[in-house]
Amino acid sequence: MLQQGIHAFKGKRILLLQGPAGPFFRRLSRDLTLAGARVFKVNFNGGDFFFYPRGAISFRGRADAWPVFFEDLLERLNIDIVLLFGDCRPLHRIACAIVQRRGLEIGVFEEGYLRPDYVTIERYGVNGFSQVPRSALFYLKLKKRKVEPPMHVGNTFWHTVSWVCLYYLAGILLKPLFRHYVHHRPLTLREVLPWLRSLWRKAYYAVKERNISARLTGTLAKRFYLVPLQVHNDSQIHTHSHFESVPHFIRHVVASFAHRAPRKTVLVIKHHPMDRAYSDYTPLVQELIETHALQGRCFYIHDQHLPSLLKRTRGVVVVNSTVGLSALYHGAPVKVCGNALYDIEGLTFRGPLGEFWRESHQSRPNHNLYDRFTNYLIQRTQLNGSFYKRLPNLGMETGLRWMNRKISSNAVMLKKASGHGKIDSSSPESAKILNKTL
Repeated sequence: MLQQGIHAFKGKRILLLQGPAGPFFRRLSRDLTLAGARVFKVNFNGGDFFFYPRGAISFRGRADAWPVFFEDLLERLNIDIVLLFGDCRPLHRIACAIVQRRGLEIGVFEEGYLRPDYVTIERYGVNGFSQVPRSALFYLKLKKRKVEPPMHVGNTFWHTVSWVCLYYLAGILLKPLFRHYVHHRPLTLREVLPWLRSLWRKAYYAVKERNISARLTGTLAKRFYLVPLQVHNDSQIHTHSHFESVPHFIRHVVASFAHRAPRKTVLVIKHHPMDRAYSDYTPLVQELIETHALQGRCFYIHDQHLPSLLKRTRGVVVVNSTVGLSALYHGAPVKVCGNALYDIEGLTFRGPLGEFWRESHQSRPNHNLYDRFTNYLIQRTQLNGSFYKRLPNLGMETGLRWMNRKISSNAVMLKKASGHGKIDSSSPESAKILNKTL
């Protein structure tokens, strides 16, 4: 889907479902229209409506009415491609199954596998549903292609917060228009409270943990295992692992560490920064420390500088977080406890968790394999940019950089095939190019 860039959508009839909080899908619609596509959109709640107020179709029914509604929409609008953000949302999972059964194209957007300068778009699905090959031999045999360095997005925090606040406010105020919609978080004014709590906790932990970083990068360097947590409602936990919840994962890891890890090592559990507003595992971790007699050997931290920890850790244990990819980049041994697209022989530790504690030093990632794997990811699944903050001077409403040098040359081929810069999909030459790129 990325090999021809946005030009691959020329002449296609595209249906947008739910996008990231903010104006990204509205901007994407404009870019796709300028590229020659016909674009339609479905709104599910007031937040969707606020950022895409004109020309969209509103679904206001109950979830059990969605399959029939969606199939009728595909038929009536003669849709070629469906684009959506996140394939684990209940309505999107139904849509993905229907689209694949009908043999249509589907593109799934998600936060970037290689953050912070990329976002993800894949055919069929992302993360555990990704079609990315899991064979080390595939990548080692693959010809490595030059990839241009990404433009740096920079800090997106306040952009993200602004869009999310507007999205939730619109969802609350326009709830009467979409009274059957069920969001993955409550669309109520009470959602303001967790964000206020997050600001307080950030300041509190900055003081409480001010000496932890020096210890972890100093006397405890190469003696600690790092366990980066995921957000409490992450679909990666519920859909792509056998864990029921984040606390279930914490209990599993701490028990294994207590029974199998070398006595002079330390376990460091790091809270996810975006979950600070919603979860606090301090009582649980303290209980586990008492139960397993881990006083002085188990720490629960929050806002420490992650790259500094990854450079000095003895090993990283994740469910399937993209932090695992960052750890591989820094050369840290990684044990995946769920289903992750980067859980590949030669990159991660493939044995049981109980063995990882003593054998992690023998399972550092193969740098050549990592380079080839991420090279493939960038070319096939990643777009340079952000959903929340536009890269400047690209001439694109979305602010995404779709094309590198290789892709630009394909755009020239398409123009030549069309004669006047317009693609005739019935032309054998242009059809061959389109089929190759899609």
